[in-house]
Amino acid sequence: MVAITLAEAVALAEGALIASGVSPANAAATAAALVAAEVDGQAGHGLSRVPSYALHARVGKVAGHAVPAAAPAGDAGLRIDAANGFAYPAIDLAIERLVPLAARTGVAAAAIHRSHHFGQAGRHVERLADAGLVALAFANTPAAMALPGGRRSLMGTNPVAFAAPLPGRAPLVIDMALSVAARGKIMAASKAGKPIPEGWALDAQGDPTTDAKAALGGSLLPIGGAKGAALALMVEVICAALVGGNFGWNASGFFDGEGGPPDLGQLLVVLDPGRFGGGDYAGRMAHMLAVVDGEAPARLPGDRRLALRRKAAAEGLNIPEALHAEILGLTG
Repeated sequence: MVAITLAEAVALAEGALIASGVSPANAAATAAALVAAEVDGQAGHGLSRVPSYALHARVGKVAGHAVPAAAPAGDAGLRIDAANGFAYPAIDLAIERLVPLAARTGVAAAAIHRSHHFGQAGRHVERLADAGLVALAFANTPAAMALPGGRRSLMGTNPVAFAAPLPGRAPLVIDMALSVAARGKIMAASKAGKPIPEGWALDAQGDPTTDAKAALGGSLLPIGGAKGAALALMVEVICAALVGGNFGWNASGFFDGEGGPPDLGQLLVVLDPGRFGGGDYAGRMAHMLAVVDGEAPARLPGDRRLALRRKAAAEGLNIPEALHAEILGLTG
């Protein structure tokens, strides 16, 4: 492992992206998001993405100099064109516009189209909760899961995230993909020649498998069986049919340079808690905290994430030596 400071991690990712044809502004927004994910223990959305992002920029699968644009969508909506660039600059624009819009309207939404990998979904809604809003996020991804009874991967892992402000504490954040396991974990097992746990995936014939290579040729299993698949289908409707992105089965993959831009959709929805519940949101949340705290060792999600942030702030990050060398090599 290689120990680096947070500033060094951001500079490392920025340098590799800029050397691959990404504008400094887009590289900065993307690097910040990747390092934030790495800090939170979400390595699959962290620095491990730099090589594939750099490849996408070099082959034109993502537009490195794209400038996202926002247009009104009714009185309380925004339509954000990511312009086939990285998602993070478009998300930054959406958050910048949603906060004042929700202050005026009480409820607001931003639909992002022609987008790329959404990254750590919880980070985006947490930023909105930090601004005092209750927030939801939906994003579809390239096909990885079959419908129950099917063999062909149609839907993505399709993350859903939620965040809400808490009185006197960091926001409550709930962030989950709708597959039992991330495709990246199966790819890592395949490279290492290791099996995967039973219940993660099916092979190309639709049979359960613990063979990582066979799983990559088949499909991932959804959380909660048919219920998880139904949620993933819901996200496809929101992000493709409603927002205007590709359906998962039409999107190009995140892990190679094949095909054109993935052209995916994302939706952020925010609510001003001061407009609902008779104006006693903070009191109700304080009551919820008191009840949950009284049920120790039960707890709200987030303790591990916050502890990792404190550790990274004090000690920096440790990343695999091979990944560090690969990213350094991309800087040219």
